[in-house]
Amino acid sequence: MRRHLALGSAWLCDSFAAVIRRPLPVALCVCISAVCADAQDAPRPTVVAYPKAVKPGAGGAIIGSDGNKSLALAPTPTPAPAPAAKPAAPDPGLQPSWETQKLARNYMFAIPPPRGQITDRNGVPLAQTRIGHNLAINFPVPPRFSDDEAARFIAEHVKQAQEITGRNITIDPAKALKQYKERAVMPMVIVQDLKPVELERLKRNQAPGLTTIPVYLRTYPQGATAAHVLGFVGRQGGFPSGEIENNELLWPEFEGRDGVEKSFNTQLTGKLGVMQVAFDSKGQKATEKVTLPPRPGQNVVMSLDLKIQQIVEKALIAAKRPCAMVVMDPMTGEILAMASEPAFDPNIYIPSVSPEVIEKLTKDPFNPLFPRAYRAAYPPGSIFKIITGLAALNDGYVDPEDAFGGEAAIKIGGTTFRNWKHSDVGPLNFREALIQSCNTYFYKMGLKSGYRPILDYGSRLGLGAKTGIPVSSEEPGNLMTPEYMQKHHGRGIMPGDVANMSIGQGDTLVTPVQMASAMCAIANGGTVFQPRLVLQVQDLDGRVTFGYDTRVRSQIDIHRDTMKALRAGLEGVVSSGNGTAGRAGVPGFKVVGKTGTAQWGPKKREKVAAWFVGFAPLDKPQYAFAVLYEGKPGDNDVHGGTYAAPIAGRVLKEILKVPPKEEKKAVVKKKRVDPDSDN
Repeated sequence: MRRHLALGSAWLCDSFAAVIRRPLPVALCVCISAVCADAQDAPRPTVVAYPKAVKPGAGGAIIGSDGNKSLALAPTPTPAPAPAAKPAAPDPGLQPSWETQKLARNYMFAIPPPRGQITDRNGVPLAQTRIGHNLAINFPVPPRFSDDEAARFIAEHVKQAQEITGRNITIDPAKALKQYKERAVMPMVIVQDLKPVELERLKRNQAPGLTTIPVYLRTYPQGATAAHVLGFVGRQGGFPSGEIENNELLWPEFEGRDGVEKSFNTQLTGKLGVMQVAFDSKGQKATEKVTLPPRPGQNVVMSLDLKIQQIVEKALIAAKRPCAMVVMDPMTGEILAMASEPAFDPNIYIPSVSPEVIEKLTKDPFNPLFPRAYRAAYPPGSIFKIITGLAALNDGYVDPEDAFGGEAAIKIGGTTFRNWKHSDVGPLNFREALIQSCNTYFYKMGLKSGYRPILDYGSRLGLGAKTGIPVSSEEPGNLMTPEYMQKHHGRGIMPGDVANMSIGQGDTLVTPVQMASAMCAIANGGTVFQPRLVLQVQDLDGRVTFGYDTRVRSQIDIHRDTMKALRAGLEGVVSSGNGTAGRAGVPGFKVVGKTGTAQWGPKKREKVAAWFVGFAPLDKPQYAFAVLYEGKPGDNDVHGGTYAAPIAGRVLKEILKVPPKEEKKAVVKKKRVDPDSDN
């Protein structure tokens, strides 16, 4: 699919003209038009095959003030700058003009480039560049105002701007006067990012001395969707001030401050353009030319599927509590959705965020700026029983049919360890114990295998370490290794620690993205993929400059009997009458998974982490997932089956679709791992 994105030359010509205060030469506008015409049929970003050798290029999309999407200028060779000429000594017989020395200038200004796009896996834009308009005061040249005259001129035009736009415009009189004295030949910005209605008013009420300056600004067309993954941008400093210097920016550039915007800032940032301007002895512009158009940044193609992301966020919002969910493709490790709620709209940072907005966000008790899916670690509770069972069964310490008693409590090392049920449920095999989530069964299973296999399988599944997704400050979680216990508790691992470890309590911590990744391996039969959040980086022509192919981190040889027992138990958790996750079921599909409930936090503010992790469908897994729900402080009536499982159920009901009969025999393009095959 191709998206025809066109950029007319008029806005760019007007942009430069506003800064230099005279229309650009016709020849230059024609040149810009030709370059823009060449870029009109650029391909929409899609995942493409990797070329053998491709040098990094440039790419990006721009949205005009009319809402139309368009491409930025294509790269143009940079001409070699001419050496600066040394001023000749004055002729003793001539009287030099002080005004000529003061006002005659040649300047080179840097034109900030548009940032590249960030898109979902299908090329749907998640972050783009748009054209905003700043309102500025144009001072008469040459600058002959006294301080009082300059102050009156500024005040009159600020008042005029307020009347036209309806905004309350405040400026620092001292700074404004200083700008007049030091850079009167340049417009002084008094309002940033005018709204369309304000632009219309300015067109109807043309005011001499006021001008609008088009600038590149970031925009997030999907609003708060995927905000914690995308991150946000911020300005690199303020507008230029002081004496005009060569190569100074016409307006501040933006840089990534969090998320993918930060991690791929180098690729998303384009190359500066260059504009030359000459002023005569009267301070009037004599000549100007764009010697190098700005080159847009490259496009980042993510693994996210916007439709699935929106479905996930809708389900999380309905929960009305802090929560998170990650959905992955278990056959590739690609992250299809990763969301945390509450979220924020990254557009609040454009062109800059107000202190009042930041204060409101930071004081919100739900902390909407915090990405819980990958930057928060929680005790896993009973979802860790999957790892305990995998370790004990696969290494032969326990047979799936071995029965252990399901007492209400047992003593280990003089300490009483309880089941969540207050009565003896009798002897249980692995499938029955997993369905009922019997703590006492897993205490005994963990003690029989010992801690080493549990830690080994947990580590091989990616727990206790960062997944490596390209975002900053990812939380690694924690496994209760001997080194950790010695460092933090001053002792080795005791039997009671093994019991706690076996049911996901103690000091074990995991993140939602780690658990979704682990469930991919359980779904596909033991292949642990490197989670992929970004698929490719492309230039303006759609050429791949960076590619992130499927990568296997480790391979776990899960025996047929072990996999059969795990699948049976996980299926029963959802479909059995004794299971704890019936609310995650989807008619027509076999959803499998495990619930978990664990307390965490300081005693006075202790909260419950409610989990549900799993995959679906059972026979041919398409999605692996992890859901985390934070209960209210002091509310112990929160459980994974009643709060996390329903969230998964709502999502799966929308993303699991029965294929039409004529498509059932279609060729499967992805190579899938048979969960029942011997590895």
